[in-house]
Parts: sequence; C-alpha cells; structure tokens
Amino acid sequence: MTDELSIRVERSFTAISPESWSKLSGASKTCATIAYNPFVSHAFLSSLEESGSADAETGWLGHHLLLESDRGELIGALPGYLKNHSQGEYVFDHGWADGFERAGGRYYPKLQCSIPFTPATGPRLLVAEGLQRLPIQSAIAESLKEVVRRLGISSAHITFVPDEEIGVFEMDGYLHRTDQQFHFINDGYANHEEFLETLASRKRKALRKERRAALENGISIDWLTGRDLTERIWDQFFKFYMDTGGRKWGRPYLTRKFYSLIGERMADDILLVMAKREGRYIAGAINFIGGDTLYGRHWGCIEDHPFLHFEVCYHQAIDFALSKGLKRVEAGAQGEHKLARGYLPVTTHSAHYVAHAGLRRAIGDYLARERADVEQMSELLTEHSPFRKGERLQED
Repeated sequence: MTDELSIRVERSFTAISPESWSKLSGASKTCATIAYNPFVSHAFLSSLEESGSADAETGWLGHHLLLESDRGELIGALPGYLKNHSQGEYVFDHGWADGFERAGGRYYPKLQCSIPFTPATGPRLLVAEGLQRLPIQSAIAESLKEVVRRLGISSAHITFVPDEEIGVFEMDGYLHRTDQQFHFINDGYANHEEFLETLASRKRKALRKERRAALENGISIDWLTGRDLTERIWDQFFKFYMDTGGRKWGRPYLTRKFYSLIGERMADDILLVMAKREGRYIAGAINFIGGDTLYGRHWGCIEDHPFLHFEVCYHQAIDFALSKGLKRVEAGAQGEHKLARGYLPVTTHSAHYVAHAGLRRAIGDYLARERADVEQMSELLTEHSPFRKGERLQED
C-alpha cells in the first residue's frame, strides 16, 4: 500500500455515500469492469442495516474497510461485520470455534467479510472503476489482517469469493476453502424446451411430467418485478417467508421492513415468482437480477403442493433467465436435488485469515483434505448430471 492511500473502518453503512459506493466495480450497473451484483450495491447493504436485519443487535456490527486516496476519495472497499456468532453465513466454522475454545482460545468476536444471509458469489475486493485492480485488492487484503491484529480478534473470513479474487488472498497468506453449489449455465438456449432437448430422454420426460404436476389443482404462476412490488405483495410474500423460515431456521433473519426498503430502492433488480390458486397467492420465491446472473434466494408457502417448490424456485428461474438472456442461475446453497433439474456442481471459494499460528496450522491441514473431497464429489456429481453423454455442459 502506498503512502497516498489510507484505510479506515466504517461501522455504519449508511454513513457511506451512495455516490462514492456506486463507483466501485460490480456495485453499480454503470460500471463496466465486472457484471453488476445486486448484493454489493449500496441499496441492498444499507437496507440490511436500516431494517434491523444485520446490525449490532442481531450480532452483525458493521466493520466495512474503506481504502481512500489522500483526497478522501473512495477507491476500494470490503464489506465486513464484527460478529459474536456464526449464524447466517452458510460457510460453517462452528467446529473451528468449538475446538479453539476448548483449547483455551477465544474465537469470537471474529470479522466476517460477506453479504449477510446471502450465499452468493460476488465481488468482495471492490475497486473504483478505471483503476488498476490488483494493487488495490492486495492493499485491502493486507489491511484486513492489520485490522484483525489491531482488534486483537481470532480471525477474518471472506466468503463466496469469486475465482478472480481468491488468488489475491492466497498470495497474501490466507487459507483457501472450497465448497459446492449448483448453478444453471445458459449455453445459448432460446427457451426451456431447447434446454430440455439436451437432457437424456428419461430425464427430459421426468421434468416435463414434474412441471405439469406442479401446476395441477388450478395453480398459475406470476412474475412480479418493478412496480408490481407493492406493499400488499410484500405483506403476502413476508407471510410465506416467516412460515417456511420459522420452520427451517427457527428464527427468520430478515425483517418486514427490509422488504419495503429493497422494494423502494431496487425494485427493478427483484423478481418475485408467485404461485396463485383460487384467486390468492399461496407460495413465492424471491430472486435478484444481476448483470448476467439471476440469484435465487429464498422461498415460502402457506399451502403444500407436490413439486411446487421445484417449479417456483428452479424451473421458473430458468425460464426467466433464458427470456432475459442471462448467463446463469445461482439457486443458493446446497441441494443435490438441483442436479436432476439441470443445475450443475460449481466450486465456491472462501478465504480465511487466522491469527493464532496453531489454529491456523490445524485449519490449513483440514482444508487441504476438504478441498480434495469437494473436488472428488464435484467430479462424481457431474458424471450423474441429466445431460446426454457427450453434450454435458462444462462450467467455464
């Protein structure tokens, strides 16, 4: 890092101006270097904080690293949070915390550099458009380690890091962790039927039957975006979210206010896939629209119907992505059931700086074995994809 640059930590995202943040690549539709990612936008991150979804009271105390020029201009950033728990992250380190604390160490608080409650890969080392990326990214990565040392905490964790950034962290001594998700890759299909034609005959017939069965009992599907996202619609969707989230997590993470804020600030970046029966909505899934990717986040329902979850969350997402010419659909964490529906295994990455030498060595040994297991599982799952042999898509 040169003498002309300085790093500071900002605890409140609302203290960061939307204008300066929008100049960071990936955070705005006007930046050309990296495809727009709605989760690193000022609108999304500030809504999480202002709604009480991710703030000090919920254990997500803002510690956003800002790299500034000598004129006070924001030229780089890394969203981060000081945390006293590991909920809402989707890259699990509970075992690390337990082992370290049983050995007499103190794992929490830790720095979590990620998008709260969002298991989606996206830019983390944000750089202002038009500047050399690598020197600024390296300066941020090095500064993060200094922040850990200054705070006297155990570690920093940067999760769902894109392929082009993980090497920056590795060069700076961070541990590299891999995991697996399932993404639909658009190979230039004109529509869903053209995609289905690339599948093995038995798989193709099964999916057509599944889609028909999902819409039995008079169920229809609506795509809602932009001005369609009224407060009345958010009331209905939030009911789905609370019902399903309450059973899945015990305590859903997002507040009702969060949906109002994103509906106000980024409605054109949101797609609600809503299922209707007998004149009322009974289920829905929220998706966010990026520059080249549709990101499926969560769903909920107040009526159970066979295959409706698959239709609303996976098939409809493919339909929308193809209609808009998007390159892929990321349907969230886990879920090997996605494979049969055309979503292929894709490796995800995270970077970890662990201050304690002994803990760092133990975790490093574990991660070496885990990376090998993830790679082996990915190869095995790819062999069992629904695509016809010889025509299977490959992740680029």
